[in-house]
Amino acid sequence: MRTRTASCTCGQLRIEVQGEPVGVGVCHCLACQSRTGSVFAALAAFPSPYRTSGTATEYVRTGDRGSKFRFRFCPVCGSTVYHTEEGVDRGFVAVAVGAFGDPDFPPPEDSVYDCRRHAWVQLPPGIAVYDKDPD
Repeated sequence: MRTRTASCTCGQLRIEVQGEPVGVGVCHCLACQSRTGSVFAALAAFPSPYRTSGTATEYVRTGDRGSKFRFRFCPVCGSTVYHTEEGVDRGFVAVAVGAFGDPDFPPPEDSVYDCRRHAWVQLPPGIAVYDKDPD
């Protein structure tokens, strides 16, 4: 089984996941734009088990439907590396695709909050697009 490691810019905070992602997506919501400093967030979901190392600072954000997401970022360089959903015992972790540093990482399968997507952002062909979050 393939092992992948994602890390912050300075390398202090890391997460190691196993296998292929169960889903890859992009989110254009204003919270993700603000959190990443970019026009969207690219995330990949992986099942447990996963292993983390280093010290993380945490920030909990409440989504549109009341779900709470716990983001972990590096207190040294500020990079967001991964997050989990509070109260959900599905055993998944969402990892920032850019933290893998792998230009061959699988492309996104879906795009959420298309209502907030910048007009100049072009999505891959065949991607599922949702005006908001379909969950």
